[in-house]
Amino acid sequence: MERKKTIRGILYAISGGILWGISGTVGQYLFTHKGLNSQWITTVRMLMAGILLIGFVGLKTPKELLPVWKCKKDIIWLIVFAIFGLMNCQYTYLTTIAYSNSATATALQYLGQAFILLVTCIRMWRRPTGKEGIALVLAVGGIFLLTTHGRFDSLVLSPQASFWGMLSALALMLYTLLPGTLIERYGSSVITGYGMLIGGIVLGSVTKAWKMEVSLDLGTVIGILVIVIFGTALSFTLYLQGVSEIGGVKASLFACIEPISAALTTTLWLKTKITPMDWIAFGMILLMVIFLAIPNRKTNEELVFE
Repeated sequence: MERKKTIRGILYAISGGILWGISGTVGQYLFTHKGLNSQWITTVRMLMAGILLIGFVGLKTPKELLPVWKCKKDIIWLIVFAIFGLMNCQYTYLTTIAYSNSATATALQYLGQAFILLVTCIRMWRRPTGKEGIALVLAVGGIFLLTTHGRFDSLVLSPQASFWGMLSALALMLYTLLPGTLIERYGSSVITGYGMLIGGIVLGSVTKAWKMEVSLDLGTVIGILVIVIFGTALSFTLYLQGVSEIGGVKASLFACIEPISAALTTTLWLKTKITPMDWIAFGMILLMVIFLAIPNRKTNEELVFE
């Protein structure tokens, strides 16, 4: 039974990572072939995913929906998390895809793990350990190869892609750290669901997404549904189920298939050219995540904003 549980957990985590990668490529398709922009897609994605998650919790355990609104401090942190964590993470990631491709955007966002490590070391006033130092070297090397292909005299990644990619990594750090104890108290589905709704409403209001002209043909509708249902709601549910079966550390390691999934789908489906240097850079960033995952589990979980 334990072996079956482990296998199930591995499959859940891998499936979640694969769907995340595929959804990024679908986002790239909507940018390049359907003329959509990241503001509109992010707004629609967050609103629809939030409704799905909250609706799921409401049908399954409706009593879990109200407690978070009874504490002023938690309401404030929920709004902060929704705007600076979830909305920021979703928007910067999709914008990076718009300026590059889903594989590159996913790899750049994974550098957020390195930022988490740096913040951890600063707050705990300590130096990185040996493994953490190797992870940082891999992170720097990976971003160097990704942006320059090893040449000091030129950039192969546009300044816009590099800029939004770094913002995406910072956003991933905030997304990881900002929830603090909210998820422990109220559950990940409730906090993420409300966060998606709040973030979608705020972004939509700021960008006036409802005024944007969008041609909703069959391909666009299918693409949006894939991103919302498979790339957000289902992938999130599968990953969390994996966490419950095999634990957060192992689940996060198996979910690292996401950049590989994004790279394969963008090359096979959209025929995006990915060079050997890009693959080496992806591999270095992936190794960085693996180096950081196990030794820093306790540290990362303790590093939260109360």
